[in-house]
Amino acid sequence: MKDNNFIDLAAIRAGLEKNGKKRFWRSLEQLAETDEYKELARHEFPQKPVKQPDPGVSRRNMLKLMAASAGLAGLSACTKLPIEHIAPYVRPPEEFVPGNPLYYATSMPRPEGGALGLLVKSNMGRPTKVEGNPDHPASLGATDAFGQASVLDLWDPDRARSVLHEGSITNYSDFLTMLGQLRNQYVTKNGAGFRVLTETVTSPTLGSQLKALLAELPAARWHQYTPVSRHAEREGVRTIYGEYLSTYYRLDQAEVIVSLDADFLCSGRDGVRYARDFADKRRIAGTHSPMNRLYVIESMATITGATADHRIPIKPSQVEAFARALAAAVGIKGIDGGAQTPSEVPADWIPAIVRDLQQNRGASIVVAGEQQPPSVHALAHAINDALGNVGKTVIHIDPIEAQPVNEMESIRELVTDMNAGKVETLLIIGGNPVYNAPADLAFEKALNKVNLRLRLGIYNDETSYHCHWFVPQAHFLESWSDERAYDGTASIVQPLIAPLYNNRSAHEVLGALLGNPGRTPHEWVRSYWADQKLAAPADYETFWETCLSKGTVAGTAFPVKTVAPKSDFATTLSKAGSAAEQAAGAGSMEVTFRPDPTIWDGRYTNNSWLQELPKPLTTLTWDNAAYISPKTAEKLHVVHDDVIEIIYEGRKLRIPVWTLPGHADDCLTLTFGYGRARAGKVGNGTGFNAYSIWTSDKPGFGSVPTPKKTGDRYLLATTQRHHIISQDGHKAEIESVNAFQRDIVRVANLDEFRANPDF
Repeated sequence: MKDNNFIDLAAIRAGLEKNGKKRFWRSLEQLAETDEYKELARHEFPQKPVKQPDPGVSRRNMLKLMAASAGLAGLSACTKLPIEHIAPYVRPPEEFVPGNPLYYATSMPRPEGGALGLLVKSNMGRPTKVEGNPDHPASLGATDAFGQASVLDLWDPDRARSVLHEGSITNYSDFLTMLGQLRNQYVTKNGAGFRVLTETVTSPTLGSQLKALLAELPAARWHQYTPVSRHAEREGVRTIYGEYLSTYYRLDQAEVIVSLDADFLCSGRDGVRYARDFADKRRIAGTHSPMNRLYVIESMATITGATADHRIPIKPSQVEAFARALAAAVGIKGIDGGAQTPSEVPADWIPAIVRDLQQNRGASIVVAGEQQPPSVHALAHAINDALGNVGKTVIHIDPIEAQPVNEMESIRELVTDMNAGKVETLLIIGGNPVYNAPADLAFEKALNKVNLRLRLGIYNDETSYHCHWFVPQAHFLESWSDERAYDGTASIVQPLIAPLYNNRSAHEVLGALLGNPGRTPHEWVRSYWADQKLAAPADYETFWETCLSKGTVAGTAFPVKTVAPKSDFATTLSKAGSAAEQAAGAGSMEVTFRPDPTIWDGRYTNNSWLQELPKPLTTLTWDNAAYISPKTAEKLHVVHDDVIEIIYEGRKLRIPVWTLPGHADDCLTLTFGYGRARAGKVGNGTGFNAYSIWTSDKPGFGSVPTPKKTGDRYLLATTQRHHIISQDGHKAEIESVNAFQRDIVRVANLDEFRANPDF
């Protein structure tokens, strides 16, 4: 019996190529014209919508409404402003006017370091809405989904509320007493056996506190680790220039951009600014307007790839071969392109790109993706230098991190020392390494060997559960701090509300270890900037007020740094060989790892708004999947929702597949952030844990045996089949409603537009 919902990929492929006519579609179900799709399309314009009878207000619903009203009333009564003075973005009258909101400038720390400038709306002392700060270089008045959703994280009822010692509720004063004793103990032995683990630190004040602690305890060690980090980028730039640098790109000045597996428009700490600059350079004001050009080589279908003028999907291990061929064609000595160019890349591609780049010397950019190895980043920097882009469209500055390190090496060193018994006390500030450290490091097992484990975190999560002391951490909207933006510009993180549950910040915990337990975060931040001498002492109050009201510290952007490539960088790359080929091995299939576009590395798993937010291109919600191409789906004999088993470096993961047109063949993409056990009521048990097979030696991608179909099914929720607007086959219904036919999508290239602007 024929399944009328079966998707025949071969027939679809033939249909798309028929007559050479361009066809627009939103799902494979639409192309296959399954019965399910036809039924949904038929109801695009329902003639007589069914009206449900009004059941009235049930007792259950009435009790829900009463409970919600009581909760909001109590919340309103408990709202309190910070005890320190905070400055609104636009100064209002002295007193609050009920019903009139105030707006305050602050900054949101990014997961991988850096700040996003925000304007936060406050109603009667309660932060309620977030937008971008037009005075902040990283936002220019825009924001992203994580910024918009940050208010929900603040009000999350699953946030930790109590200090815990050995699982029992205690108080913060007892914790301070313990820290005082700990300080006295380690001062006598210069800190030997004491370690601190943080995420990437780009806060000048926090960095200065950590460095002061290491100065007092010289035998102690500070480790940093964030799963979605820029360590490959940092190591790549060090390969070329011999030192750590921060790099950002002037997309508003670039005529030609080549992306080597980089989703720069929708990912990373610079994404909001890059999207704005790229769009500005692409606006067409008239028939003589120029337009930038974007080439994308990538394995996973992304927003950046969907925006590209020219795009080719290839396996992640093939990106380095493409980069080497491009570098050799540009004329970089010592780089042998050879015959390495992937067969999927047409023969005329690299010559065409090289011509375009050469014709736009100083006005082009080659950028590598975060999941690519350091060698690809080094090649991208070498190409940019050879094209004269450095200092124009490619800007190098001193690192914005307080202490830049290879974070994968840092966490590996910590685990080695914990296993060797060299770590007596470990203080973990933020992060969640028990959940998101690479599986091969067995962080949880090593952590349990530490005699005293201290933890400051927003949630009582997987890591907190394994620590002796746990202190709830303050949200950025209720704590003082500072952060640097991608270009070094510093901004003050000012709270809009006092800590809801008497939570504490990292400044307070480190302050106690420094012998100042009574000093507030506000005092730490304010005194740090007073010490920078950016204003005369008599003018400091005005300077401070301006920093708070504008959201940025004037004059703190890092100057452009003049650098020259090492003379032996090509030899270094040649000796290293192709790191991508080593990572891929001889397997015919590959797996690549990326942060989830809506819950990132798992820190937003308990945010229901972000869980409900459809993911770009796939429109999946509440879950992750193994993304594969239609051709790979045929090879594995799987369809949507089929569960497969992936074996990576000896570890197994069962996960459903999602067929994604535009994905590279013979590879799978997994996203982080799901499969958690202690995220909260919203996030517990959702999705599948990609960290369970992720390894520190191959963090970007690697080879896998051909995955096996298990025979199980897992239904994935998607909005892709909703809100269908169909023009084919339903013209009568369209005409009956609109009385005319319409072109839903109109597309032309730049030459066609110039010839016929009214197309």
